[in-house]
Amino acid sequence: MEQQPAKTIVVSGASSGIGRAITTLLLEQGYRVTGLARDFSKFPCTDRHFTPVCMDLSDLDNLPAQLDTLASKEAAIDGLVCCAGSGRFGSLEEFSPAQIRKLLDLNLTSQLYLVRALIPGMKQRGTGNIVFMGSEAALAGGKRGAVYSAAKFGLRGLAQALRQECAASGLRVSIINPGMVQTEFFNELDFRPGEATDNYILPEDVAAAVQLILEAREGTVFDEINLSPQKKVIRFTKPGEN
Repeated sequence: MEQQPAKTIVVSGASSGIGRAITTLLLEQGYRVTGLARDFSKFPCTDRHFTPVCMDLSDLDNLPAQLDTLASKEAAIDGLVCCAGSGRFGSLEEFSPAQIRKLLDLNLTSQLYLVRALIPGMKQRGTGNIVFMGSEAALAGGKRGAVYSAAKFGLRGLAQALRQECAASGLRVSIINPGMVQTEFFNELDFRPGEATDNYILPEDVAAAVQLILEAREGTVFDEINLSPQKKVIRFTKPGEN
């Protein structure tokens, strides 16, 4: 039987956390991965099927030109997994206008830019997957989470709209909404999941959900996957405290 060429998946936020776990799993499964991140120094991946691309998705002024270059170089993209993001929490009045914009730029606007740049080529090919990394904050707003929830609700709306918009072109659009995942996401925050293993999700759990979406039978779409720890326990800490 003739071996099919490896599929190429673009993963944003590929150098750490959930994005890194997804990148690692996909490479293990024989995919080609183009990873986007600001800094790959903490992820010195030498897999020959991995292509790191240094890119600051929060720099919206320069992002369109960088994404156009990426789209021209990656002519055969089979999937896009949008993982880049950051968290900041507090009452709305505690945010400066600049902090509001920064959080929305990275968690929502940059995702719009990224998909806009890559979707024409995927539509032309008539196949492919777009996977957004949402959050439990996209399902219900919570105390001190107004800005973050607004970004994630917007991302969920984007996924739902694109799901309808892209079906006729053969593209599948999905969103995964994890609860608290044990990553460095919490390093600068004053809370984190409880210490018991049933208090958190692992990045590898999310990566497995991404693989499930990518390998679903053609014609079948996982519109939305919600992942939660068995028990929701939050412990409060000082920023930077493990």
